[in-house]
Amino acid sequence: MSRKKADEQKRMRSAEWFGREGKYGFIPRSWMRSQGFGPELFDGRPVVGICNTWSELNPCNRHLRELAEHVKRGVLLAGGYPLEFPVMSLGEPLMRPTTMMFRNLVSMDVEETIRANPIDGVVLLAGCDKTTPALLMGAASCDIPSILVSGGPMLNGRFRGRDLGSGTDVFRFDEEYRSGRLSKEDYEEAEAAMSRSAGSCMTMGTASTMASLAEALGIALPMNGAIPAVDSRRRHLAEEAGHHIVSLVRGGMSISRVLTRAAFENAIVVNGAIGGSTNAVVHLLALAGRLGVPLSLDDWDRLGAGVPCLVDLKPSGRFLMEDFFDAGGVPAVMKRIEDLLHLDAPTVEGGTLRARLTKADCYNDEVIRIRDNPVSSQGGIVVLRGNLAPEGAVIKPSAASPELMSHRGKAIVFENVEDYRARIDDPDLPVDESSVLVLKCAGPVGYPGMPEVGNLALPTKLVRRGIADMVRISDGRMSGTAYGTVVLHVSPESAVGGPLALVRTGDEIVLDVSGNRLELLVDPDELLRRRTELELPDAHFERGYGQMFTRSVQQAHLGVDFDFLVGTTKLEKSKESF
Repeated sequence: MSRKKADEQKRMRSAEWFGREGKYGFIPRSWMRSQGFGPELFDGRPVVGICNTWSELNPCNRHLRELAEHVKRGVLLAGGYPLEFPVMSLGEPLMRPTTMMFRNLVSMDVEETIRANPIDGVVLLAGCDKTTPALLMGAASCDIPSILVSGGPMLNGRFRGRDLGSGTDVFRFDEEYRSGRLSKEDYEEAEAAMSRSAGSCMTMGTASTMASLAEALGIALPMNGAIPAVDSRRRHLAEEAGHHIVSLVRGGMSISRVLTRAAFENAIVVNGAIGGSTNAVVHLLALAGRLGVPLSLDDWDRLGAGVPCLVDLKPSGRFLMEDFFDAGGVPAVMKRIEDLLHLDAPTVEGGTLRARLTKADCYNDEVIRIRDNPVSSQGGIVVLRGNLAPEGAVIKPSAASPELMSHRGKAIVFENVEDYRARIDDPDLPVDESSVLVLKCAGPVGYPGMPEVGNLALPTKLVRRGIADMVRISDGRMSGTAYGTVVLHVSPESAVGGPLALVRTGDEIVLDVSGNRLELLVDPDELLRRRTELELPDAHFERGYGQMFTRSVQQAHLGVDFDFLVGTTKLEKSKESF
């Protein structure tokens, strides 16, 4: 072995397994060679883990098995040793009660797999929205060199001459079907037309948002967010990631050196410019918490609320992710707002964001607007506070109705989602377009898991009258593909005694987005009286992960992470297993 190779091997964590003399080296090398690996792979080269969330239970990620092969090729070409490993996958369409309940579990799966095995760096293969933050959180907890590769969005939906966006058009079809404007046959035919390839939602939902923000953070390669899942360029990007991770490992470029405070500030600004999902708030707060980077709801309001939305994609606009890719993707967006960004932030391909953006260009000013012609002047997330949300709540103005951004109305209260479903279409429900729909017990503890139920479907009797939007408030989340004047993430949540638990039907509520205000107009003495009568819901779980979740989960304004996972613990030498 050359001196250079010997020195490199000493620096590698994997040398504790593969570079030792005697039985402590013999056993791991011998067992790995049972898979057909040759001795040259144990010469001290970087061992790269390929963390794969492939699963047939997660249609968005069903192509990641193939994508992993392209990562492996890149690793091998760069002189590394790739080893693929699985972790739990999170598929939004199928999992109950919500994938959000299992985000933290997947992050633990990733972290402990890395800690327990001879891995020097990792490529994270993600797709459906919670897999992205989960994998990043797990890698961040180990502070290991990392690159994220997203599976990419599916092809645009096509139905009778019109483009369909996953999620967004589902909600529209549902309203048309419930109001009798769409037949059952047409409704069912649209199912096959909407989801016609591998990949995640092709709207600017949470999956596309998080894949795009990974670019803004510098932890993913350029165009990671936009290349369609079935496009050959997605495979080439995976190969490039395999090549670059070997360089990151050799250079000792850990994830914390990429995911800095400046990187998170860039991501918040970009989220506004792309009209990104409200779910990005809890995910970036949790990721920052794992790294010890100070980040709060106030940062989202200060840095992102006034950023104009430039990307004309559903649910805020007209187009879909294929169009976004053709127009230039995230680099083109960032080029148009580069004066708002930290251009010296590092990126995983080497160099800085400034260097990355020198090659960026926009090819369609309708899809990616210029600053003087935004989709919305307010693309970011606005943080609301008041006696109804003392720790904050969020709203996405670019997806809301301008006429409802300042609103005063009487509450129609639903104690939980079962109560809502049982009564929302009751013809005797005392509701009109000025009412404020309030849903309780949709938070991290209350549901459990904080599901995407906040964009409550409107009462059928109002939909038939042509009412398209109402103010809705909950301690839950909504899909990034959804739209409407929806106040979310009310903190603290109702199930732990937050003020939302005290709201009753008929109470007046004031929403003032320009003033960052969410107020319950009830006398403080009356609220104190109601609190004495308040009975919190029983715990959902008596055992297992569910019990751990409800016991340890933090509230929305802290990112819904587990309290015992906040902060990074460096990888250290482990004790032998034999």
